[in-house]
Amino acid sequence: MLSLPPWYSFFSKQTHIPVFSPLQHSSIQTINMATQNYSNHRRMVTGYHYIASTLWVALFIGSLVNLFHSTPDTHYSAALIVVINILLFLVAYYTRVFALKAQDRAIRAEEKLRYYILTGKPLDSRLRNSQIIALRFASDEEFVTLAQQAAAEDLSAKQIKQSIQNWKADTYRV
Repeated sequence: MLSLPPWYSFFSKQTHIPVFSPLQHSSIQTINMATQNYSNHRRMVTGYHYIASTLWVALFIGSLVNLFHSTPDTHYSAALIVVINILLFLVAYYTRVFALKAQDRAIRAEEKLRYYILTGKPLDSRLRNSQIIALRFASDEEFVTLAQQAAAEDLSAKQIKQSIQNWKADTYRV
């Protein structure tokens, strides 16, 4: 008979191994997600929304001041710094937009599957992406009726979120 190595029993036990998640970082976890609702569901990440954006604005203004005060000998390098700042902004902007689009796509697929599991029917094709994304906060009990109401009355994402009585927290989106 095959004998197992001594370390096998350690790994086969049900143990909790802490795993670092960027979402658990203190600067990102700004609100208590157990009590998430319409009034506090938006997150402002201090490092991204306040510090990095403020530093970028200061850097951009500084590079423009440098460009306007440059001499003919330093004009090329000063202009290059401005161009690099514009590129930095574009990279940061599109990185954020592309990540949000990927999250939106995943949310849309999850909510379509959720609706199908709850009803056995596909989600109404009249629903826009913004409506489907807003519906992710609805509990299973009100999800189906709210989705039907949103399609019939063409509710905005804000109206959908405000209509939710039993809020289901979304702790993954930043």
